[in-house]
Order: sequence, then C-alpha cells, then structure tokens
Amino acid sequence: MLPKAERVRASGDFRDIMRTGAKAVRPGLVVHLRRRGAPPSRAGFVVSKAVGNAVTRNLVKRRLRHLSVGLLRESPFPVDMVVRARPGASAVELGPQLRSAFQAGCARLGDS
Repeated sequence: MLPKAERVRASGDFRDIMRTGAKAVRPGLVVHLRRRGAPPSRAGFVVSKAVGNAVTRNLVKRRLRHLSVGLLRESPFPVDMVVRARPGASAVELGPQLRSAFQAGCARLGDS
C-alpha cells in the first residue's frame, strides 16, 4: 500500500505529469514520469471504464499499486509517476510491462 505522501491525488498534478513528463507506452499501459526535486517519489493511477467493469478496474488498480511500490523504492532519483491502464490491461502481465516502461522513462529522464 502506498502511504498518502506517496500518492498523486490532485487532478492538476495528474495533468502536469502527463503533459510535461517522459512517456513510455506498452500494450497494456502507458507510464508518464516526471522528475521531482525532493523525495518521496509519488504514483497515481488512471483506469478508465474501457478497461472493464468496476470489479476489473479495481483489480487492475490494486495490481498496479502493488507493483509500483517496489519500482518507486528502487528509482535512481525521486519521480512522479502516472500509470494509465489501456483497454485489455486485465488480460496481460502487468509486472514486466510496468517495469519495462518505468525503466525506459527513467532512462529518458536521466538523459535530460
């Protein structure tokens, strides 16, 4: 579980991260990353109705939240991350896709 301080909660924060951050696209999800000035790293999740019914959406969110905790802890620098689940996210392995997208996004942020 992510503590309150490690969650992106304000709609303005979601918008800013998605507009100004690095983006990595995978078949089941899209990861937006933006470098933060100070710890802690934060994560937010967007799971639309296109993913499935309420039960499916909540399952996808719980899986993403669980997987994100470890990624944020091993990040080379503090980041804000927004994960958008794409339609069909419930049918794919989210772990490898999230890790791959996170690493690609961090590499892009590290180059800047």
